[in-house]
Amino acid sequence: MADEPSAHENLGTLFANMVRWQGEAAKRMFEAFLPPPDLELPDRKDFTAFAEAAAKLQEQWLSFHSQQPGLKQEPPPLMADPEQWLEYLQAWYRQMPGANPERQAAIWEETLALWERILAEYEAHEGATDHELPLKDKRFRDPRWRSQPAFALIHQTYLMMCARLTELVDEAEGLDQAQREQLRFATRASLDALSPANFPLLNPLVIDRTIEEHGQNLVKGMERFARDLESGQLTHTDKSAFRLGENIAATPGKVIHETRLYQLIQYSPATAEVIETPLVIFPPWINRFYILDLNPAKSFVKWAVDQGLSVFMVSWKSADESLADVTWDHYIRAQIEVIDHVRARLAVPAVHTIGYCVAGTTLAATLAILARRGEAEKVASATFFTAQVDFEKAGELKVFIDDNQLELVRRASEKGYLDGRYMAATFNLLRGTDLIWNYVVNNYLMGEDYPAFDLLYWNGDVTNLPARWHSSYLQDLYRDNLLVVPDALSGDGTPIDLRRIATPTYVQAGREDHIAPAESVFRLTDYLAGPVRFVLAGSGHIAGVVNPPAAGKYQYWTNDGPFADLASFLAGAKEHPGSWWGDWIGWIESLSGKRVPARGKRRPGGRGDKAIEDAPGRYVTMR
Repeated sequence: MADEPSAHENLGTLFANMVRWQGEAAKRMFEAFLPPPDLELPDRKDFTAFAEAAAKLQEQWLSFHSQQPGLKQEPPPLMADPEQWLEYLQAWYRQMPGANPERQAAIWEETLALWERILAEYEAHEGATDHELPLKDKRFRDPRWRSQPAFALIHQTYLMMCARLTELVDEAEGLDQAQREQLRFATRASLDALSPANFPLLNPLVIDRTIEEHGQNLVKGMERFARDLESGQLTHTDKSAFRLGENIAATPGKVIHETRLYQLIQYSPATAEVIETPLVIFPPWINRFYILDLNPAKSFVKWAVDQGLSVFMVSWKSADESLADVTWDHYIRAQIEVIDHVRARLAVPAVHTIGYCVAGTTLAATLAILARRGEAEKVASATFFTAQVDFEKAGELKVFIDDNQLELVRRASEKGYLDGRYMAATFNLLRGTDLIWNYVVNNYLMGEDYPAFDLLYWNGDVTNLPARWHSSYLQDLYRDNLLVVPDALSGDGTPIDLRRIATPTYVQAGREDHIAPAESVFRLTDYLAGPVRFVLAGSGHIAGVVNPPAAGKYQYWTNDGPFADLASFLAGAKEHPGSWWGDWIGWIESLSGKRVPARGKRRPGGRGDKAIEDAPGRYVTMR
């Protein structure tokens, strides 16, 4: 007599049948929306358009997958049924380093135990509309993911597989740290793409929406996808809701100086008296400057003006072929030029400065050069927003600096500049769940309307980068970490030694920053000879900086005692609720709080002061 099937074998068969039934039901549901091939309908073109858009989506799906290093198999079709999707997930697991037969057997046993636990939950609470499941993830928080055992089994199996694949990367032998980080990034990016939420036949929310709207959500979504594919950029927000100079980047001011590389904006004072020493802000040229001037409620610029600061902002020009010769020297020289221009314009000996991200990295080089030239007194203080100088612990962006990635960048920059959409895609991949797949589901599959969100508008307003600068930045700083080696690099003809910087500095880092990790930003304090105040802000690279006091969000940490590294800073740190901006303005005023009347050239465009144009200027509109 044949052996009786084991309980685990029965359970596995049950799961296979459940996903097969779910897939067949979903396919029948979708087929109900498609007319017979020989039936002519007035709106037949809608279905033709859907088919064409779906083909393009599949092409993009394959293209995205092919760019992930270390993967050999093609992804399942976007319209994959659950059984096909599960087979792909298992096959992909088997090709991972360390996925030996013993480990695979252990995973299979764990999978069966998970299924058994889930099915027991549904049997014990038959008829319930929600169930308690062992694995949690925000992508599956809607109760419909738990309303039926098939959907529960699908997403719980996926989450378990994600955990085990991540463990395999951590345990894989024969990898150096850089290779491990690349494999970890590729694994996470691919697992994000494989989430069942991204597949119409596996996502109960998409299935419900498709039934409600008779498939029109998918038609609308695929048309959107075709447009985004043509433009080469994922749409995150309703772009028509924003107008530069009106409801975004709207703080009043004038462009008072310009070169081929930048415009210099001076903002109009909001107080009768202003702090004598003006403030010059150097934003990153990887993004638009108005991240610091989104709207009146969020604007660091407006807030600083309201505190009585004379604020100047650099608006960098997005690179084109005319800037193909631009190198790091040009940006260093530009910072020195701006400092000198503002000093001469307002007849002051020094300026306060802020450098954000890559502009902060460059500001550190500029300060070192001024110190070597005996001109350090031109800068009264330097504030660094999430800026790195030591790139040993630079985080996830380092996965893009191996020889293969650098060659891809070179090929993409043959016109003398790197298209900003390439960088946007890179940053989006770092947070694929939030900045890619969330929008794929909501905008392409669900057919939801785009939100009107100023931060997302800014995120999509990309800038091009000069190819020569970008190449040397990735190689000299990210790859070779030369900025912290005394005199290993030069700028504007002067060797750079960060240890010469004695300027009072304020260093801000974001605790959850994945672009410039807090540990990496902290290392700036190790190279400075002058007084340093380090502040750790809650949140990340953007929200950690753009956090107005009125919002009452997040927190920040300070430590007035001795500390040698980030860990010891945190051990003795005091937590403060809300924004760190108040701490910063107090630090600025402690250096020199003297105030002068806001008249003459403190008011740009006034009598006898010829301005070029109103803020935000035309450079910020150029692509």
